[in-house]
Amino acid sequence: MLSLVLQGIRTRWVTFAGSFVALALGVGIVATTGMALAATFDAPHRGPERFAAAPVLVRGEDRLRVDTQIGVRTQKLTDPRPVPAELAAALARLGRTAQDRTFPVSAGNTVLDGGGHSNAANGGGGHRGGGERPEIVGHPWPVAAATPYRLTSGRAPAAAGEVVVTAGDDPGVRTGDRITVTTPAGSGSRTVVGTVRPAGFESAVFFTAAEAARISPGIDAVVVHADPAAVRAAVGEDSGLAVLTGDDRRRADPDPDRDAEALVSVNALLGTAAGITAFVSVSVVASTFSYGVAQRRREFGLLRTAGATPGQVRRLVYAEAVLVGVLASAAGCRLGLLGAPRLASWMAGEGIAPRWFAIGDQSWPLHTAFWTGLAVALAGAVTAAHRAGRTGPVEALRESAVDSGSMPLSRVLLGAAVLLTGAVVVALALVQDPGGVLRRKTYLTQPMLLIVGLALFAPVLVRPVTRFLTWLPARLPGATGVLARENASAGLRRTAAVAAPVLVTVALAASLMGTTATIDAARAAEARAQVTADFVVPADGEHASLSPRFVERARHIPGAAVSASRSTSVTVLEEGTALVRSEARAVDPADAAAVSALPVVAGRFADLDDGGIVVNEEWLTTTVGERVGVWLGDGRKVTLRVVAVLSTGTGNNGVYLTPHNAAGAGIDRIDVGVRGGADRSAVAEALYAAGRATGTGVLTTAQWVRAGHPPTGGSTRLGLLMILAIALVYTGIALANTQVMATADRVRDLAVLRLAGATKAQVLRVVGVEALAVVAVGAVLGAAVAALNLLGVRTALGLLGVGSGVVVPWAVIGLVVVVSAALAVVFAVLPARLALRTRPVELAGTRA
Repeated sequence: MLSLVLQGIRTRWVTFAGSFVALALGVGIVATTGMALAATFDAPHRGPERFAAAPVLVRGEDRLRVDTQIGVRTQKLTDPRPVPAELAAALARLGRTAQDRTFPVSAGNTVLDGGGHSNAANGGGGHRGGGERPEIVGHPWPVAAATPYRLTSGRAPAAAGEVVVTAGDDPGVRTGDRITVTTPAGSGSRTVVGTVRPAGFESAVFFTAAEAARISPGIDAVVVHADPAAVRAAVGEDSGLAVLTGDDRRRADPDPDRDAEALVSVNALLGTAAGITAFVSVSVVASTFSYGVAQRRREFGLLRTAGATPGQVRRLVYAEAVLVGVLASAAGCRLGLLGAPRLASWMAGEGIAPRWFAIGDQSWPLHTAFWTGLAVALAGAVTAAHRAGRTGPVEALRESAVDSGSMPLSRVLLGAAVLLTGAVVVALALVQDPGGVLRRKTYLTQPMLLIVGLALFAPVLVRPVTRFLTWLPARLPGATGVLARENASAGLRRTAAVAAPVLVTVALAASLMGTTATIDAARAAEARAQVTADFVVPADGEHASLSPRFVERARHIPGAAVSASRSTSVTVLEEGTALVRSEARAVDPADAAAVSALPVVAGRFADLDDGGIVVNEEWLTTTVGERVGVWLGDGRKVTLRVVAVLSTGTGNNGVYLTPHNAAGAGIDRIDVGVRGGADRSAVAEALYAAGRATGTGVLTTAQWVRAGHPPTGGSTRLGLLMILAIALVYTGIALANTQVMATADRVRDLAVLRLAGATKAQVLRVVGVEALAVVAVGAVLGAAVAALNLLGVRTALGLLGVGSGVVVPWAVIGLVVVVSAALAVVFAVLPARLALRTRPVELAGTRA
């Protein structure tokens, strides 16, 4: 048996080489993404950074802890309580203290980055994870002694007009420079009297203690040089404040969970990439390997004629599959070992992953990839081997010439089951939860099921689609169109094997990019419909607040309807076991009604008061009048009455509270409308003047929608393009493999055309047109999958009441089709040209 296997591989090395390369690449992709995914499971441990030199730190508790039926559950608070001034005074009696206040800072058109260089951007908050630079924050200088900041030049600030800034070895701002500094209290000119080296986790601007207290009256934290037990006794257990020592001081760092949070997004991206590339690999490899086995039906017929039993034929095919599978999987694992570090380095360099992201020493992804590759090789051989083994000798010889296009009942049932499953998944989501169709899990799963379903029905779909697409070329003068049409229709297995990778890539490109673009457009349309204000003024930065001076000036503009709102959160306990946090916005209902049109489906938004809450249809309870216990953003537990329910929409319709229930949250957005009869230009001029005076950016509603709801970009778009690039590369290699295998098997057909009088150019033209026709078949089937997927998304948006059309990524689809067509033509024509160098009489005598 082994000698027969080796002889078969040596005789038909082109077929096995194509299967080997396709399988090795598939295993390599799975191994690469798997090893990168495994590296996201653990974030590096970091000690305290911001307050590393503080012996004891008192700050607002930043985590909610709730006893549940299955133990204590925690949830991050968005608005930790400030330290009361009375308590700060009491702590000062225990020992030396330093009060910390943190607030956003920008310097006119120039902002200091973490490396000390100037950049046109505004800051406020802390490190934002991934590859983004930290935002700019202000602190009082006395707290610097408890931090890593040390003077590298100049002196400490001593007057209200002096600051110390972050600067590197080649600073963009130097001691003695005059800069315009914008803070929540307004803008003003200040002198740089000193510089400190960047700390990495934030960029800081230091003020005097008195000026920092004027800018930000609330005390965020207090550094205490005293016995921790005495400090805990002074703070008390039920104060809502935390006493941090040792490693717990890390909780006071800017975004202490940034490493883990950065890995969550990388994990999601790589998980998606691994799933999709594994799916692409399995689909294309199975198709390629199955086609390679199907090419040898004549051999199987001869073996059966020579007396081989069906079991012997099957064992022969399985032995070849195991041999090729083992070698290819081993080669693929080696590719994974080489590719994974490069993938991690590229992701870190592009800002998709943190800069410290690197591949670890996990070996399970290699085991998974190896056994997956071997299983795929065997799966690709099962159907053909079973069919060859059960077919009689004469029938096998006859079948080797023409593909019948028929399907066994088992394949029909399996294909129908897969398509039905996909339809049921979407139908149930549309009926029970239309918003679920917009979730990544659904719009990634649906096209995969449809791809598998159409691939299973390929023997009956390829021929009619081919004949339809080649109807016009077949009627043009000359025989090229007719021959291409008949060759593609007759060689269904060859056509399906070439069309499969194109189908997969076009379907994924159109579905992924089209769905994300459609959802982005829907969210923008929803925002435009709900915000009726003429102007929107958002704060710069995720945790920033608007200048109180700007808010006050905006409120007193004649003819302006102003709604000031705050971002906060509420947390509920679901089913007694899970804490679920919802983003919330605190507004005055009367002011909000003048500049917005919220999609209320039950109750009245105007009934919102300090004892009420507005929820959406996905919330814990949607019964108007029902009372529900919630924890607010600062950790307080209150019982509120549901006064109104909003439609779900695209998922951005959150919870609404009054400002009374958003203690600790600053105003981070103002919506300004022009009242009836008022002069719009006068309102706009007054609003822009207030913005210039306080360093606040004012946007029209259209500008705000574009800025707040841009098309998917940044690392998300780059990640999607990475996935599609992997699929496209794999498609190209699969096309090359299959076309070379197919051409090697058609040398006699090419010789017959030459003997019939066709020139070499005419034969190559037929081969090229046939390749284009087959790529078109794959593109049409892939477009059908994408159309069904996008139809489900559009239907869901309609049920959610969001009026937005489908966005088709024509550029991406066109690129995929053009690249696929070029590769298919090149790798069909090139081997055919090489084959035609031999005399037609000699080719005609070649055994297939």
